[in-house]
Amino acid sequence: MNAAVETLIPSEEEIVARAEALIPWLRERADACEKARMVSPETIQKFQEAGFFKILQPKRWGGYEMHPNVLNKVLMELARGCPSSAWNVMVLGVHPFEVGLLPSQCGDELWGEDNSRLVSSSYAPFGTVTRVEGGYVLNGEWLTSSGCDHAAGGAFLGGRVANAAGEIEFRSFWVQRADFEIIDDWFVVGLAGTGSKKLSVKEVFVPDYRSHVIGAYDDDSHGHVNNLYKMPFFYVFYAAVSSVIIGMARGMVDLYIEHMVPRQNINQAVGAAVQDPFIKAKLGEAYAKILASTSRVLQNTEEAWSYASRGKLVPLDIRIRHFATNQFTGGECFDAGHMIFKKTSTRGVWLNCPLQRQLRDLLVGANHITQNQDNIGDLLGSHLLGNPLPKVNPFGVKA
Repeated sequence: MNAAVETLIPSEEEIVARAEALIPWLRERADACEKARMVSPETIQKFQEAGFFKILQPKRWGGYEMHPNVLNKVLMELARGCPSSAWNVMVLGVHPFEVGLLPSQCGDELWGEDNSRLVSSSYAPFGTVTRVEGGYVLNGEWLTSSGCDHAAGGAFLGGRVANAAGEIEFRSFWVQRADFEIIDDWFVVGLAGTGSKKLSVKEVFVPDYRSHVIGAYDDDSHGHVNNLYKMPFFYVFYAAVSSVIIGMARGMVDLYIEHMVPRQNINQAVGAAVQDPFIKAKLGEAYAKILASTSRVLQNTEEAWSYASRGKLVPLDIRIRHFATNQFTGGECFDAGHMIFKKTSTRGVWLNCPLQRQLRDLLVGANHITQNQDNIGDLLGSHLLGNPLPKVNPFGVKA
C-alpha cells in the first residue's frame, strides 16, 4: 500500500464556515442554475477549492477522512443557498466513501494521477447485469445520475445479479467515464439544476474488483477498512440526502423571514406581518419540525460514529433505528416548508419569488427513495413488534 498523501486537513468549524459563507453567492446563482439544468463548472470549482469533496475521501488519496457529520453540516448550509448545487455536493461528495470500501486498486486507478476526480451514480437497477468470467457485463440505461457532467471519474451503477450460490445480490459497479454516454433527459419540476441525466451503457465489462454488494455489512465486507468506512454506506448516503433536505427547509425559513419582515397586511387590521399571530405561529411550528429533523440526523450519525470510530461495526438494532428514522426527514421538512409557503399568499407564487423554487426543490428532494417513510415505517414498526426482517432488507442481513 502506498503511503497516505500528506494533506492539510481543516477543522470541522472551518469547513462548515466555508459552506455558510457561500450561501449568498449560491442564492444569487440559484435561478441561473435551474435554467441551465446543471450546476456550473465555476460552482463545482468553488466546492473543490473549499475541500467539500475531500471530506469523506480516504487520506491515502489526499482526502480528509472526516466524521460524516462534517459533510452533513456542510450540506445543511449549502442547500440554504442553492438546493441543486448542494445536491451535487452530496452525491459527488459521498462516493469517495464508497471507494474506501473497494480494493485499493480502484482508488489508485481513480485518483492516482488526479485525486480531485469526481464520481456520480445511479443505483436503481434499471439496466441488466450478466456475470461472466472475471467480472460482469452491463447493458442498458441508468436514470438520474446527478452531477454526471462533472464526474470525470465515471459512475457507480446499481444492478441485481445472481451470485455463485444462485442468490440475487444488489451490487454496485464502478464504470469508467469512457464507458457510458450522457443523455440529457432531465426536465423536471424541481431540483432541475442537479443535471441528473441518464447514462447509456452498452456491453461494458466491469472486473470483479470494481464491484461490491452495496448493502453488505459484516466482518467480511467491513473488517479490513479504516474506521470511517466501518459506517454503513447506506446510512451515510441516506443521512447525506436528509441533510440536504434539511438545508432546503432552512433556506425556506431564511427566505420567509426576509419576505415577511418588511411586509404589511393591507387586508387585515394587524398591520405589520410580523405581528400576525398566524404568521408567527406557523413559522415557529415549521422551525421546530426542521430543528427536530436536524437533531435526529446529527445524533443518529454521532451514535453510529461512536462505534465505527473505535473500529466496531454498528449493531443491527441501532442500524435499523437510524436508517429508518432518518427517512422521515423529507416528509417533515416538506410539511414545514409548505406550511410557511401558504402564509405568503399570492406573493409567493410568482416565478421571480425564490420561495416557490425552494419549495419545488424541497418537494422533489422529499420524493427521493431515501425518504420513503411509508415503507420504512412499516418495516420499523414490524421490527419493534418482534417480527423477523424480510428476506430482502437494506441492513446487510440475510434473513
